[in-house]
Amino acid sequence: MPELPEVETTVRGLRTILHGRRLRRVTPRRADLRRAIPEDLGQRLTGAYVTNLHRRAKYGLIDTDRGDTLVFHLGMSGRWRIDPGEIGKHDHLLIETDDGHVLALNDPRRFGSLDLLRTDALGEWPAFAAIGPEPLGGEVSGGWLRQRFAGRTAAVKLLLLDQRIVAGLGNIYVCEALFRAGIDPRKPAGKVSRKKLDALAEAIPAVLEDAIAAGGSTLRDFAAPDGELGYFSKAFDVYGREGQPCACGGKVRRIVQGGRSTFFCPSCQR
Repeated sequence: MPELPEVETTVRGLRTILHGRRLRRVTPRRADLRRAIPEDLGQRLTGAYVTNLHRRAKYGLIDTDRGDTLVFHLGMSGRWRIDPGEIGKHDHLLIETDDGHVLALNDPRRFGSLDLLRTDALGEWPAFAAIGPEPLGGEVSGGWLRQRFAGRTAAVKLLLLDQRIVAGLGNIYVCEALFRAGIDPRKPAGKVSRKKLDALAEAIPAVLEDAIAAGGSTLRDFAAPDGELGYFSKAFDVYGREGQPCACGGKVRRIVQGGRSTFFCPSCQR
């Protein structure tokens, strides 16, 4: 599943094509993805100007001058294609711009979503109303994590995946951030020291920024809108490296937490 760096990479790629452009035609090619696509989506967006593109958690947002925002989620296999050579059966939304570009939202497994919301009411949308701060926004500090983790006996890895704690963190980058901070993912969150939480608050944005700079992590068939693949997976310290040596001399171990694989080094993560 595309995680936060992949979505950020996607938004930045779309920004180069869409920002400031008029949407000459917007055409949904099916009635639903994971859930129904708004019936009036094409009508409301056709002719609008794009005023901003940004991201919230793992959602991409395209603002228009009509006060509407197109909110997309890439699900398990979604990606945008810029000026595809031909339109395929899995291209479920087409956007044509006033300068001749065509963008296609391609989603073979159809676990993604498309919503059209009033821009001034985005914060009230249920998917956004309950989630925590952005990990790249500078709000997540060691003190803030300590406050949210106080008295919690759940494993720190599981709480970091809780979107109410930090928005947009996914399995891969939580594993990598915990490694950089030297924290055992099994440790009860309320027992992680303030020093380690300070290190974690620095590691979270650092690992995300490194992944964004590398274009994300190519897992399965994710690619940026221009077709470029992400290469951060080649720099993983622990994720997907079960049984391989850690830099400290130990070996990377895999366990299952909350139904997801956790990779860590028992020797240097305490």
